Amino acid sequence: MVTVINLQNLYNYGARKFALIGLGQIGCSPSELAQNSPDGRTCVARINNANQIFNNKLKSLVNQFNGNTPDSKFIYINAYGIFEDMINNAARYGFTVTNAGCCGVGRNNGQITCLPLQTLCQNRNQHVFWDAFHPSEATNVVIGRRSYSAQSAYDAYPFDIRRLAQTTL
Repeated sequence: MVTVINLQNLYNYGARKFALIGLGQIGCSPSELAQNSPDGRTCVARINNANQIFNNKLKSLVNQFNGNTPDSKFIYINAYGIFEDMINNAARYGFTVTNAGCCGVGRNNGQITCLPLQTLCQNRNQHVFWDAFHPSEATNVVIGRRSYSAQSAYDAYPFDIRRLAQTTL
């Protein structure tokens, strides 16, 4: 977990450009859906609310460091919002399965994570999740692209990684 001390140490060692990436919707993972969702589709609000508290504090940390270290640039990537958009608009991204892992055992393929020699799903690019906990490669590609070049003003704050890379200090 990122702490102010870790960021300060990196800054002290010469790092000047930072992208702080927020938490995604952990309450929508197959593991949480299998264990805590009444219908296996409804995300677990208490977990996602905790994620939002963390993300809001991380975003305020960006403001704090940008104000206190004028020779550096910090940005925040809203993985939560990007992830939320992928779940709510799955078809736009080519996803057909938003609530189950491609690999796993039990309800939502989320009760036991992927086991050795287990048969994988045939349509892995259509799954938001790879296993009980982790986003699929297709999901990570979307998050990476939107982190680098924001599609929405909500994807990154105060700007995306592409602008961070172009910024001169």
